[in-house]
Amino acid sequence: MIELEAILWKQNRSLIAGVDEVGRGALAGPVFAAAVILPPHTVVGELRDSKSLLKHSREDCLQIICNTSVDVGIGCADPSEIDDLNILHASLLAMKRAIESLDCIPDAVLVDGNQIIPKLNCPQLTLVKGDQRSQSIAGASIVAKVLRDQWMEDLHHQFPEYGWNTNVGYPTKSHYSALLEMGPTIHHRHSFRLR
Repeated sequence: MIELEAILWKQNRSLIAGVDEVGRGALAGPVFAAAVILPPHTVVGELRDSKSLLKHSREDCLQIICNTSVDVGIGCADPSEIDDLNILHASLLAMKRAIESLDCIPDAVLVDGNQIIPKLNCPQLTLVKGDQRSQSIAGASIVAKVLRDQWMEDLHHQFPEYGWNTNVGYPTKSHYSALLEMGPTIHHRHSFRLR
């Protein structure tokens, strides 16, 4: 999980940010991104792809990341931006915002996926399935997932009919049923197929 980071550390690039996004496939809510810079030459054994962890394990890892990291940045793109830009470009925008919200400027950015972040003034390396191959990206994946899930659980209190406390905005049978019965909210992505 630190092979790529180790190569960059040997090049005297100590501030390596991993960046990942969560929420691309949801019907509702923003896409969240996080950027995490872990201390150089440090292995945080608990970090792995957020999708492979149970909710309580992700929340425990979030505390470890917050206590261990040199810096953490958060960015998001809301449903109207997703509708205007498309989900790919909105995801890249959220990742750019996460990097730009860091207090320090990274020496290198490891981006989950195969797309570089446009107009980012840092060296970037893309890494397909990066959340399974880089602890920095895995950390970002966990932060983004926990914070987005919390965001959707908060929205659930305003719109309980859609079940966002359990489906966090993703397409489920009950979510589609609520959409058919009540229609979309301002938090739904109108450019997505909602029926």
